[in-house]
Amino acid sequence: MNYNRTVKNDSTVTVRVACAVVFVAFAFLWLFFFQADLISVAQHVFSAGQTIYYPLTGALLITAILLLLQSGIFWLLRLGKFSHALTYLPSFLVLAVITSAGEHAGSHFALGRWLWLAPLLLILWGALVWVARSLVPYEARHATGLFSRCVWFNMLAMAVMMAGVACSANTNAVFHFRIHAERALISRDYDEALSVGSRSLETDASLTMIRAYALARKGMLGERLFHYPVYPSSDAILPAAGDAGSRMLIYPADSVYRFLGAVPRRPMQPQEYLAAIKRSGQAAPAADDYILCSSLIDKDLDSFARQIVSCRTVNDSLPRHYREALVLYNHLRSNPLIVYHDPVLDADYDDLQRLKAEYKVYDERKGKALELYRNSYWYYYEFVNNKQ
Repeated sequence: MNYNRTVKNDSTVTVRVACAVVFVAFAFLWLFFFQADLISVAQHVFSAGQTIYYPLTGALLITAILLLLQSGIFWLLRLGKFSHALTYLPSFLVLAVITSAGEHAGSHFALGRWLWLAPLLLILWGALVWVARSLVPYEARHATGLFSRCVWFNMLAMAVMMAGVACSANTNAVFHFRIHAERALISRDYDEALSVGSRSLETDASLTMIRAYALARKGMLGERLFHYPVYPSSDAILPAAGDAGSRMLIYPADSVYRFLGAVPRRPMQPQEYLAAIKRSGQAAPAADDYILCSSLIDKDLDSFARQIVSCRTVNDSLPRHYREALVLYNHLRSNPLIVYHDPVLDADYDDLQRLKAEYKVYDERKGKALELYRNSYWYYYEFVNNKQ
């Protein structure tokens, strides 16, 4: 019986199994829990919107393909047990590439820095493989248990490669919020679309547009828009042409316009589009809320006051943000177009003014207002995109 050969085979199997378990666990969890939304965008682009990505199926399939790639490289290179983890580098590299898409992902998939970084990494990998193969005859032929130096050497290499994947991936929180929210829109789950990132203070133009649309679908745009961080420009409230401004990644932008009344024949600014469908008589009821909220986003209270009298009955049944805006308007204008008072909101507004007077340092004042008035239009008007 060749004892040395038996020990060598057993030790190699231990290393292979340990590396395989770590890789499969990492790849599946990474794909299923952290990058499913981003990969759904990539598939949408590659299939021209003809297919839908299913996270569980996709994670299992991609993990299996990457494991098959590693197996082929292992049988081709026949590296020793101390360098077995190197056979996983191409699989980790593919995993990094497919989970690193950026803002351009909704219109095309570009390799970007991977055009030079991937070949460079493969060259370095080739050099390491050559060195590792040269050292195979000198590897110690002793038993390798699960907690041996050989196994942990490979685990260290696997950890470095996993860290590389994590560092190279797109981890922009707002970008992931957007994709997840759009997937919820496709499923008509507007509550889910609104819950994504609801506790975060970060936003951008596109996420504001998505939330406005989901709220409008629920008939709550004027009630809850400023419960979320709002991008400080009304141009963000509707999809823009090209890559600039607000845009959808996987949800069809035409669906937003159809909901409001009509799809524009040419690119139009939000205010121009909303005015056009009002003049033509094509505007759906939600268009009025878009017009009013656009004025609030731009902090144009005079325009808001003029518009609200033409489309709403001014009373206490108005959505909360409209009532807050009217209270603010009446406090700021000596000769308001609309006289409106709400005892509860008037008292709350007076409390805000006392708070502003009490906290002399702007950052302290803003922080306290955020704590007490974050969900109000007043906080947006007073503190968002304002100079100190």
